[in-house]
Amino acid sequence: MKKIVLIAVLGMFLSLTACSGDDDNSNPEVSQVEIRIRNASTVEYTDIIVNTSGGENTYGDLSSDVTSEYKTFDFAYRYAYIELKINGEIFTIQPIDYVGETKLTPGKYTYEIGAGASTNQFTRLSLKFIED
Repeated sequence: MKKIVLIAVLGMFLSLTACSGDDDNSNPEVSQVEIRIRNASTVEYTDIIVNTSGGENTYGDLSSDVTSEYKTFDFAYRYAYIELKINGEIFTIQPIDYVGETKLTPGKYTYEIGAGASTNQFTRLSLKFIED
């Protein structure tokens, strides 16, 4: 009887181990989040940094109405910490936390960043999330 139980448990273990390989997506293009930045303003953005808690990337400079190349993150949310300069002044989108947020599924996304007339470091920028 012990042998039958042992064989049954071993069979279930091997079955679970074999199935778990199906869920492991080792292709980095499929298993990660790719985000690009679109400058939706009339001013140039310089020294752009994006931190999603799943990594940080620099995007350099973006002229008005220009979209960057995609950068890869381990994970991200619909919004992120974004820092950039306009005419040498630093402006920031600062998330307080990600409580209640769900991580994005692997794929391609765009953070469209606008700039209003405010001169306040934390209220000038706006962020629109786009699924590509």
